[in-house]
Amino acid sequence: MCKTSYNIKLKRPTKMAHISRFHKPPYFPQHRTRIATLIMSSSSGTARTAPEEAKLTAPYGSWKSPITADIVSGSDKRLGGFAADSLGRLFWLESRPTESGRAVLVKQAESEQDEPTDITPKDFAVRTVAQEYGDSAPVPLTPDYSGPLVCYADGVFDSRFNRYLTVREDRRESCTNSITTIVSIDLDSNHTKDPKILVEGNDFYAFPRIDHKGERLAWIEWGHPNMPWDRSELWVGYISENGDIQNRICVAGGDPSIMESPTEPKWSPEGELFFITDRKSGFWNVYKWVESTNEVLPVYSLNAEFTKPLWVFGLSSYDFLQSPGQKSLIACNYRLNGNSYLGVLDVTQSKMSLLDIPFTDINNITSAVDCLYVEGASAVHPLSIAKVILDDQKLKVIDFKIMWFSSSISSSYRPYISSPELIEFPTEVPGETAYAYFYPPTNPLFQASRDEKPPLLLKSHGGPTAETRGILNFSIQYWTSRGWAFVDVNYGGSAGYGRKYRDRLLGRWGIVDVNDCCSCAKFLVDSGKVDGERLCISGGSAGGYTTLAALAFTNTFKAGASLYGVADLKSLKDDTHKFESHYIDNLVGDENAYFDRSPINFVDKFSCPIILFQGLEDKVVLPNQAQKIYRALKDKGLPVALVEYEGEQHGFRKAENIKFTLEQQMVFFARLVGRFQVADDITPIKVDNLD
Repeated sequence: MCKTSYNIKLKRPTKMAHISRFHKPPYFPQHRTRIATLIMSSSSGTARTAPEEAKLTAPYGSWKSPITADIVSGSDKRLGGFAADSLGRLFWLESRPTESGRAVLVKQAESEQDEPTDITPKDFAVRTVAQEYGDSAPVPLTPDYSGPLVCYADGVFDSRFNRYLTVREDRRESCTNSITTIVSIDLDSNHTKDPKILVEGNDFYAFPRIDHKGERLAWIEWGHPNMPWDRSELWVGYISENGDIQNRICVAGGDPSIMESPTEPKWSPEGELFFITDRKSGFWNVYKWVESTNEVLPVYSLNAEFTKPLWVFGLSSYDFLQSPGQKSLIACNYRLNGNSYLGVLDVTQSKMSLLDIPFTDINNITSAVDCLYVEGASAVHPLSIAKVILDDQKLKVIDFKIMWFSSSISSSYRPYISSPELIEFPTEVPGETAYAYFYPPTNPLFQASRDEKPPLLLKSHGGPTAETRGILNFSIQYWTSRGWAFVDVNYGGSAGYGRKYRDRLLGRWGIVDVNDCCSCAKFLVDSGKVDGERLCISGGSAGGYTTLAALAFTNTFKAGASLYGVADLKSLKDDTHKFESHYIDNLVGDENAYFDRSPINFVDKFSCPIILFQGLEDKVVLPNQAQKIYRALKDKGLPVALVEYEGEQHGFRKAENIKFTLEQQMVFFARLVGRFQVADDITPIKVDNLD
């Protein structure tokens, strides 16, 4: 479960009238000048880790850090996709928290001395809400339907007929059961008119991709009750003289005896169709279609993932390279054991040559004139776009340059950065393990006493069919630089480890994910890395459900924070949007399971404090979910707080709300389980049944 609006209004519970018991701890005043001097030094990029005897001794969680909530909320731009034009110029879509989450199309600067150019005018934003998640959207060339009733995404230009082919989601007849089709938008007309439907009949479509001659169209489609990573189909249609689609062929996914989910079709410059699917091995690998015999052949086989689940449109995990000697070369990336690898695949020889770049996490790749553009990150690099230039043989990297980055502050605070450790821990199922990234407390100026273990914040990612990755994320560093341990869990059901691992959650959502999160926390306690009496859990969306379920059905954690999380599975099923309307059935099972695994039905089992955050315009998890759990816990007498944001949808996009959410989680946990006073000047909101 993995939208934005305008007019910000923050509904906050009444602030505390008295905060005398939350005074600064005794150690702080006598070191105030020294700390301020060292922090100022670090912000200029000169901070160094002090010798152990020179560090200030203070409780975990109370450490002063220059990585403030203001920096976290305002620093990270979000990447919504990127592409290169025929001249090799880079274009990208970025959303800016400091502009209320406005998404802007940006063009690469003409020279290194110039600044990138915003193409989107200041009073406009570029975004699609197709499938309620979206990605990059086409230029508005279609009629105004008096509201967001028709959405477009994932399009390509058809030069043969001078038209734009794209996926359309039409809600004019029903907002809950929209009609999805592939349509063409005429670019010759001086007047906007209704697009022409080319492909229809199934529930969902993605990746309409046309060959270089404009004669064949490939696309992905799937229908209820499947999600695109469960079962999907790859089709090819031949384009007639009048531009219609005829003589359709199902290339992959049509055989019921083969469990597969083909995705990312692309036509090579030579006119061959390549795609990614997970047939037989259960891992998404590269395949190609032999048109003359209608065969599907593997190009390269590896027990690794060459793509990720289709939550948003426009994934590009591989692309074709201009190559010497007419070789057929593909630049691609894959995930293996928690890391990403960039390589060049020789199609003829089925041989992979790995490329050495600083990124350990890679998302999308686009080939341009004499270079690659790669979206990636690492433990010391925030999400970035890099320009990668290869040698003449396309086997080695000769230049690597960052063209765009989500955060510009990382180098200044390097001494405060906690590096993730990939851990594999035993689950409750004998012989099965799960994975997580563990971040220890890190601050060059502070240390805790030797007999203290740090509090732990465990994060349960959303999706739930998604993957957390070990990259530089200042939302995590905010915690670790203040003395918290942080662990980001890829519970059973997560992506990145193949279909078998993904399918662990089928019919067992609320069981496997909860057990794995608890097992991870216990593993860290048993390893001596964290304090077993100060275990906290947080998650958003599906991760918020895991958080609430863990707090209701186990006694592992002492407090939790749910961000737009699910409390009532039945209400989620009844109210959610079309894309996920059957997803829940696959994850939960029968009606009894819906009741038995909904935290709202077992309020009597909650026994610890909870803080909830919710956007009031959320169409994926409706606000009544948070409101129900809040009222129930308040009536039971547990410490609970609810923060609701007007103008926010599924996931918070505005800097002021991101900041407030982060700070209030921190002070909530500190007050109720931390046994320390935070160093930051944060006024806590009122907690019902406590204040």
